[in-house]
This record gives sequence, structure tokens and C-alpha cells, in this order.
Amino acid sequence: MVAVVFGARGGVGRHVVTGLLAAGVRVRATSRFPDPAGLPAGTPVVAADLERPETLPDALRGAETAFIYARPLGIEGFVAAAESAGVRHVVLLSSGAVVHPGSQDSPIARQHRAVEVALERSGLAWTFLRGGMFASNVGWWWRDSIRARVAVRLPYPDAQTAPVHERDLAALAVAALTGPGHARRAYTVHGPESLTLRRQVEHLGDAIGREVRVEVVSPDEARASLGRIVPPAAVDATLGLWEAGTRAPAEVSTVVEEITGRPGYDFAQWARDHAEDFR
Repeated sequence: MVAVVFGARGGVGRHVVTGLLAAGVRVRATSRFPDPAGLPAGTPVVAADLERPETLPDALRGAETAFIYARPLGIEGFVAAAESAGVRHVVLLSSGAVVHPGSQDSPIARQHRAVEVALERSGLAWTFLRGGMFASNVGWWWRDSIRARVAVRLPYPDAQTAPVHERDLAALAVAALTGPGHARRAYTVHGPESLTLRRQVEHLGDAIGREVRVEVVSPDEARASLGRIVPPAAVDATLGLWEAGTRAPAEVSTVVEEITGRPGYDFAQWARDHAEDFR
């Protein structure tokens, strides 16, 4: 079996590559700029872009399965190329935003749902991994402050989220691509624990061996800071999630353990895995 992994050098994709290889699957990695850096030695890497349909037939030739991420502008071209190549099963890294209340008003939810709908209407078997709050988001939010040894500025330090480790999302993708029973299934994936943003900062401090201070700022100040590093839709989604997290614990999930047989990784483990990024 040949599995094609799109975005193979990304945070989730590279773990999907590693997991598939460990399961004995032949992997063809793709990237817009084919560079094997960060991938297991000998992994074939080809140039492909989900938004450029002319790059897809060669990438998918002879493949039976594929892992993709949400690119609505190219999804019809992907479906056509995958069906023509004989691909049987596609795993999509989607977003938990599609099942949130008010998802019809969320640009992020609409983007991911458009890709889901195209796959649902296709002749392909599919599995959707609807990831909640990615733990890796804190790299965007807090890494520069922590590396500069200045306070992490938070509007809602006691808001709770349930960050999900990218390795857990990858493990689910590997399970879906290599085992039975996952076709036409959608899994909403949160982390295994709800914890405050303040506690997450403390875990990062523990991982790098020094205290990291938290400074409370207004939502407007946080909006301005986030706006310098992420798109407007992501700013709104992040602040909305944080504000909601002040009213109730975040939703957690056990789907990783149910499918893989091991518990999901907690945020403390994620912090240890990524400690060098924050030093």
C-alpha cells in the first residue's frame, strides 16, 4: 500500500509519515517545496500543492490512501485526481470549529466544512479528524515572549482550554489509514485535560527550567498583539475560545485512547517535547 501524506513537513504531517513507516506502509511525502529535511531518511518527497490541481496526479499515482489538510480552493481538483488515481480512503485534518455553536458564522469552520462536504459527496471513503485547540498554537502566541524573558500577556489567564498534542492527531490518522472501521467517521479530538492558560504557562516554565511570568492585559490589548501574528479570523476564534473558557472547563476527549489504546498526551508532555522552541 502507498499512502500519500500532504503537508508532510508540517506539525502533524511529519508524525503521520513516521507513524505510517513504523506500521510498514510505503509513504510518499509531499510538500510545495520538496525538501526531505525533518523526515525519516529515505522518505520519497515530491512537489505537490493542494491548491494547484496540475501537481496532484503525479503525487497520487498508484496510491491507495492519502492524508490531507483543508484547502477549499483546491478540493474539487484533489477529489478528481484522487478518484482517477484509484485512491480508496482519505483522512482529512479538519477543525473542531465545524461543530461549535454558531459555526456558520466562523470563517475557519466554513473553510473546513467546505472540504468535508466535497469529500462526503465524492466516491472516496473518508475520515475527519476535527482537532480542537492545538497545543502548538501556544508557539505562535507565547514563544517570542518566553524566549525574550518577558511576561506572557493574557486577557483571561484563568480561562481553560484542552490542548491537543499533534502526535495524538497523527496517531489517529495512522490508525484510520491502516485499520478497519474508520470510513465515514468524524472524530472530534480534544486534549485529555482542561487546564488554565496560566497553568499552561507554568508547564512551559517547568519544561525550560525557569519561571515564566504572566501579565494580565485587556482583551483589546490582546487582540492587537494577536493581530500581529495570526489572521483576523484566528484572532476572533482565539479570543472567543478564551472568553468561553472563563465560564466552564474545556471539553476533553478520550478518543485517542479508545482508538490507539494509549492515553492522549497531556500539555506537560507537549511542553517537554517542545522545550527547545522556548529557550
